[in-house]
Amino acid sequence: AEMGSTLFTIAKDVKIQVEFNPAKVAAYRLIGYENRLLNKEDFNDDKKDAGELGAGHTVTALYEIIPAGVKSEFIKDVDKLKYQKLSTTSKSESDEWMTVKLRYKKPNEDTSKLLTETLKGKPVTVAKSSDNFRFSAAVAEFGMLLRDSKFKQNSSYDSVLKLAQAAKGDDTEGYRAEFIPLVEKASLLDGADS
Repeated sequence: AEMGSTLFTIAKDVKIQVEFNPAKVAAYRLIGYENRLLNKEDFNDDKKDAGELGAGHTVTALYEIIPAGVKSEFIKDVDKLKYQKLSTTSKSESDEWMTVKLRYKKPNEDTSKLLTETLKGKPVTVAKSSDNFRFSAAVAEFGMLLRDSKFKQNSSYDSVLKLAQAAKGDDTEGYRAEFIPLVEKASLLDGADS
């Protein structure tokens, strides 16, 4: 099932850069990928090596956000920057949440191309999100439990199971069905240690 995606590279040195609208998002963090982070100046550097995408590959990146105006223990009070450039356009009236930039090279080229997309709209509840999003969120929550992340807060194996079971969706390869017993086993092992 995965042979084609590893044999045929469709893009090399793939880099993704996300910029959140500060009028909508007070703070954010990328879940996972800690070992793949690039410095911001590396995004435009065609000499900087990055990942490859094969035919049929998909990449999912989840961000945990704290909306603007929401108080959180994870947002520390910081003095305003004296030399911060002020925007002349009002971001607060915009329905833009973020801009995503994707830079990649064709397999036989050494100069990258840039794609830019802006995400607009209104937020939806987890219950109204897609099966793919909910299942990805269940996997991310499971990862935070396994790593005993300081960000896990009220996460539990039970909530991972409920989210994953309700979001199995179109599981033609059976990978999502395999995930559920894995979570159940981890829950039992974790309970045995407590």
